[in-house]
Amino acid sequence: MEKNEKVTYVIGHKNPDTDAIAASIAYANLKNLTSKQRYEAMRCGNISSETQYVLDRFNVKAPHFIGDVRTQVKDMEIRTLPGISGEMSLKEAWITMKENNVVTLCITERKQLLGLITTGDIVETNMAVYDSDMLSRTHTSFVNIVQTIDGTMVSGELSGTFDKGKVLIGAGNAAQLEEFINEGDIVLLGNRYEAQLCSIEMGASVIIVCGRYDLSPSIIKFAEEKNCRIITTHHDTFTVARLINMSMPVGEFMKCNNLITFRLDDYIEDIKPIMAETRHRYFPVTDSKGNYIGMVSRRNFLGASKKRLILVDHNEKSQAVQGIEAAEIAEIIDHHRIGTINTGKPIYFRNQPVGSSCTIIYTMYLEAGIEIPPQIAGIMLSAIISDTLMYRSPTCTQIDRNAGAVLAVIANVNEEELARAMFSAGSNLSNKTPSEIIHQDFKKFSVGDTTIGIGQISSMDVNELHNIKERIVPELENALNNDKLDMIFIMLTNIIKESSEIIYAGANAERILEVGFGAAARHGHVTLNGVVSRKKQMLPAVTSAISGE
Repeated sequence: MEKNEKVTYVIGHKNPDTDAIAASIAYANLKNLTSKQRYEAMRCGNISSETQYVLDRFNVKAPHFIGDVRTQVKDMEIRTLPGISGEMSLKEAWITMKENNVVTLCITERKQLLGLITTGDIVETNMAVYDSDMLSRTHTSFVNIVQTIDGTMVSGELSGTFDKGKVLIGAGNAAQLEEFINEGDIVLLGNRYEAQLCSIEMGASVIIVCGRYDLSPSIIKFAEEKNCRIITTHHDTFTVARLINMSMPVGEFMKCNNLITFRLDDYIEDIKPIMAETRHRYFPVTDSKGNYIGMVSRRNFLGASKKRLILVDHNEKSQAVQGIEAAEIAEIIDHHRIGTINTGKPIYFRNQPVGSSCTIIYTMYLEAGIEIPPQIAGIMLSAIISDTLMYRSPTCTQIDRNAGAVLAVIANVNEEELARAMFSAGSNLSNKTPSEIIHQDFKKFSVGDTTIGIGQISSMDVNELHNIKERIVPELENALNNDKLDMIFIMLTNIIKESSEIIYAGANAERILEVGFGAAARHGHVTLNGVVSRKKQMLPAVTSAISGE
């Protein structure tokens, strides 16, 4: 099945958890199997220890990272005209421009951009060059000369360059020619034997015989003895005189200083002012290594396509990848409250009150009649276990349990064993900084004018949770300020005891916890028995308390 080049990114929220990563991979796989479009799983945050364990266990590659989804140069239509050699003649460059309907060519060497030349540069060169020694000063190759005048090298080597002498027309008699011809010159001639002989005798490096004339064998022999090249052409002398300067190499006339170039990863909103202030019609585009890719023009802005996204496991603007406003949202698959994402047109939005986004996607596989590969089944099962805390969370439904049971069979794993291994890997945070621990499973929410952040760390080991608490408490104020939050809450969830210790910071955080849960919060922490879900217990209670203030 032939895929269109346009790719749609399937992406979860910032600080992605196992559900966000697994959902992006699983749903991208489903879409690729059921659509002619191309879909790619992406992520906009670091992989947590728990998620990395899951990916490694089921031998699944992590999605590529994308930190900003604003429109970039690579989203524009790029004119992929190959670069030309600096040795190309001005005439050949002009012909190439006309054939490709462009006014600019890029000169490259080993894919690296050296400079550019425009039709204006060629016209200016043709009109402004009066020096008869320009061909030698620009070290014009004999190949260029022969090709430009549609000639044939009758005597002498085609290789090499013309690097000494001037170009002149042998219009006078032999005596007059002796006064003008110097060693190394190129002489344009007709079929006069005496003028040809004189030019060779005076040390001309090349004679160009114009018109459809046969050469005397004695002239050819004499030229070989004197190491003088002979070129013949069917053009008349006037035409050759007009053409010959067009054989000079473009590298001598290209612009190579202060070039305005763009990279594939440049954002359009950043380069648009530069293009508006510059009179150039075309701008070279390079990759991250400086290799020339092609050219873009102002009109390419009209065809620049927004990045196309499918959001999974979130629909809050504060949780979405940076630049979401500039992207086209095609679908949303989520199991959270309806948030703050706005779209310009109707989209497919699937939101179900289940414990995991992967439960929804599992259902969509069934609806499509698509067999779930064992690897995909393994990461989807892990996501359900993670989000439902091994089916202990109040967010868990019978649909989640049924999906988990089937996926466990497909993946050939034991759910209890997988859960213990996952949570153990997730709570082993010895190599993480306090900030990384706080943000490994962390979401922002807007409640009116108030912005809050809620993170969660789950473990089956009370000692691990205590050690984590000791490490992250001193970092809470920094996280509050750096993330521009009014309040921050971190849930240290004990899966076995089905309870969470909440540590918090923010001017009104203590009061909000007391109102929301009726529990006395003191000295920056409070233990809430039976509270293990951020989505169904923590967030509703906090938002209700804030709204009622």
